[in-house]
Amino acid sequence: MSTVLSNNKEETGMRKTLSGASSASTTASSNSLRMLCIFRLNSGRPTNTSITSSDTAVNHAESYFLRREHRLSARRKAEEEAAINDYKKMYEKALATNQRLKSRLETSKQELTVIQDQLQRAQKGRPGASGSNMLETEKKESWALKKRISDIEEQLKVKAELKMENQRLKDENGALIRVITKLSK
Repeated sequence: MSTVLSNNKEETGMRKTLSGASSASTTASSNSLRMLCIFRLNSGRPTNTSITSSDTAVNHAESYFLRREHRLSARRKAEEEAAINDYKKMYEKALATNQRLKSRLETSKQELTVIQDQLQRAQKGRPGASGSNMLETEKKESWALKKRISDIEEQLKVKAELKMENQRLKDENGALIRVITKLSK
């Protein structure tokens, strides 16, 4: 009974040791851990057992460790693939936002050129326009157009800042994807 308890304690200690081992350990150290565990599993057994039962215990222990390694590697691969997919989604979202902002920027630039043309026509004035009433309306139109131009220029500045921010995020996403691919190899 005491040998069974000591074997269970040793197995539990071995499981903790194996679970605490890092995934980056070399194959030599993992092989030595296997052999140590197999030795411990076999050391508690009575000496009158036959060679075939010892071999089956060794094979059982080896197959246990191989299955465990396969499960851990499969889990790591699944986690890495999930992380890569998350970065791809973020990159695609940033790219779509960037395209949308580019189209809005182009629209704003076109509006700005139209308004500037209207302002230049209003400033040139019309020859033969009579009365101060006409001058007042032209001044009001000119002032309104200038205000609209300044508003649009502010919007263009904000859009340019957003465009730079999107580019920075795009570069960061690319760098993160490269790091993840290097880590997965």
